Amino acid sequence: MATSIRLSRGGSKKRPYYKIVVADSRSPRDGKFIERIGSYNPLLGKDNPERVKLDTDRAKHWLSVGAQPTDRVARFFDAAGVAERAAGSNPNKGVPGKKAQERAEDKAAKLAEAEEAKAAAAAAAAEAAAAPVVEEAPAAEAVAEEAPAAEAAAEADEAKA
Repeated sequence: MATSIRLSRGGSKKRPYYKIVVADSRSPRDGKFIERIGSYNPLLGKDNPERVKLDTDRAKHWLSVGAQPTDRVARFFDAAGVAERAAGSNPNKGVPGKKAQERAEDKAAKLAEAEEAKAAAAAAAAEAAAAPVVEEAPAAEAVAEEAPAAEAAAEADEAKA
């Protein structure tokens, strides 16, 4: 018979309370079990000693006869010093999905374009600030040459007529 050491849920809705039990691996989660070896109350603080209660002698016995703990129970055993828990290795855990990566690339491209446009606008503004100082003097002279006083008076007479 394959046995497992797992949590059996109790308590009311939104107020969980778990028993740490040794059960046949084929029995339901909250069904029949062989032996209760502890309890777990997730509502208590992590530093509270009443959060996890465990009969370490019985846990060691069941591990010695081949009972397999679930991941959560293995964490409790590791914290209590009953059994060493091998750390899991999932290198892709924090990697975003394909679509999220595409969105990030698009966003980076748009930011790069915006930076380039901003740099080009700043360069154009710098050139424009330097160029008008040189061009303003000839433009003023050209306006003075184009509109002599005699022509202005002749135009005024034509406008009255």
